[in-house]
Amino acid sequence: MRNRLAVHIGPAQAAAALRRGVVAAVILALGVTAAHAQIPSLEELLPAGGGSASGRIIQLVALLTVLSIAPGLMIMVTSFTRFVIALSFLRSGLGLQSTPANLVLISLSLFMTFYVMAPTFDRAWQNGVRPLTENQITEEEAYERITQPFREFMLAEVRPKDLALFRDLAEANFPDRPAPDPENQSVELRILIPAFMISELRRGFEIGFLIVLPFLVIDIIVATLIMSMGMMMLPPTVISLPFKLLFFILIDGWNILIAGLVRSYF
Repeated sequence: MRNRLAVHIGPAQAAAALRRGVVAAVILALGVTAAHAQIPSLEELLPAGGGSASGRIIQLVALLTVLSIAPGLMIMVTSFTRFVIALSFLRSGLGLQSTPANLVLISLSLFMTFYVMAPTFDRAWQNGVRPLTENQITEEEAYERITQPFREFMLAEVRPKDLALFRDLAEANFPDRPAPDPENQSVELRILIPAFMISELRRGFEIGFLIVLPFLVIDIIVATLIMSMGMMMLPPTVISLPFKLLFFILIDGWNILIAGLVRSYF
């Protein structure tokens, strides 16, 4: 009885499976056709312009490269370097190893940088980025308009001695290229950016020295008192740390330091 039932049911199941297979094949074929129709061509992905498709691809790769090094560019052409160095000297002067944490110092430096660089960022956006996104100017014009505010900011802060150093180095490496005049706002970025960076490093260390000096005086006084009391085995930093913290709090050190750093650019 079971064999007869299997004989009668087997062909029916096979026919149903065949129908399901045909329907699935038709649906798959229709899906592949629709997906192929929805795939955009290379001309649709790349906007129309004067350059070829390969040139557009190179531009996209260059844009992705610039975005990947954006944090480094922000450090190089803004006031971030001076702020983070000064805050690092403050932590070292207080004798604290990890308080405030690096994340806190970097975040505070970023917000201070935005306060100082806000006019520069606004000019770069209004004159360069927005017209580029609206297809009003070309990439070359946008580059000049975006870099011009940063160029003026760096020229206002760079030391002439540092600028002359890298201008001489550039003339030695490229003797055939004429050196630009720093007075007409046309200094090349390959000369201006490193000169600006070492100028910021110098000013950051100068500010750091002024920050560390009062804490060093407290350390010397505490060490002298401990030595006079014969407490040779007691580290002076253990005693001086509470006094340095108390001194910094009483003079409202955070307010004075942050205000002085931001106003050093105005």
